[in-house]
This record gives sequence, structure tokens and C-alpha cells, in this order.
Amino acid sequence: MVAHNRAATAPMPADPALAGARILVVEARYYEALADELLAGALAVIEAFAAHATVVTVPGALEIPAAVAILADDYDAVVALGCVIRGETGHYDIVAGESARALMDLSVQRRLPLGNGILTVETEAQALERARVAELNKGGGAAEAALGVLALKRAAEAARPR
Repeated sequence: MVAHNRAATAPMPADPALAGARILVVEARYYEALADELLAGALAVIEAFAAHATVVTVPGALEIPAAVAILADDYDAVVALGCVIRGETGHYDIVAGESARALMDLSVQRRLPLGNGILTVETEAQALERARVAELNKGGGAAEAALGVLALKRAAEAARPR
């Protein structure tokens, strides 16, 4: 299977291959207003694709990979949502790096379509711009990424000789 351009590979809303897909959304609620925007964006995209979302809430970004590891077996794809804002200590580097690394490990090892919508920013203003549905809508982008990889996975599975 060779993809020649974005239009040929990007799933479209109401894509029959994705209808009914079960999507696990794991959100960190550490920053409530940001979490609300990220979740609204992700759920709107999931609904547009006629997929079904289950939302699980964890305290912070470091807890997201553990929740995914525990729950992902019952889902077709995962969307991770949260935010890490740089502070005055090195804690930011640990949280941002380790959550991303653990999610990537889970995705690759389990062949799990996953959209990483954990924002890693310098300021709250940057986070708001990225989270707001009316602006950069990174929650929606994470859902699109997960669904795009799920569409690829399903197409690859359908093309395999039986």
C-alpha cells in the first residue's frame, strides 16, 4: 500500500471504515479550562466520524500512559489529552518527555492508533491558543491523528492476504 498524497490517506468525516470505532479518550484535568477545550475539540471530531468515545479522567499528564495501558485493550484507538506548562524547575522536562515516550512505546508495541494531544508549552497563553477549538484545536487534531492511523491500520488489515 502506497499513499501518494494527503487526500488519499486522510480519513473524512463519516468514513464508513471508522463508523462505530471505539475511541478511548484519556484526559488530564490538571488545567480545567484547557482540558475542557481539548476535550470539546476531540469529541467533536470523534462524533463527526460516527465513532464512539469513552472519556476517562486522570489527575495529570504522567498518569495518562498508565490509564492507556490499563484500558486500551477494549478500544480501537486512543486520544491522550492534557497540558504541561514549563515552570521554574526541571519537572516540566520529566513530565513532557516521559509521558510522550510512554505513549509512543504503547502505540508502537501494541500497534495502537494513538493521537497525542498533550500540549507542551512555555506559557498558559500558548496553551490556550493551542487548546481552543476556535483557534488551533489541538484536541481535535489529536482525535484526527488517532482516527487517521486507525483508518490506515484497517486498510492494511483488509489488504493482507487471508
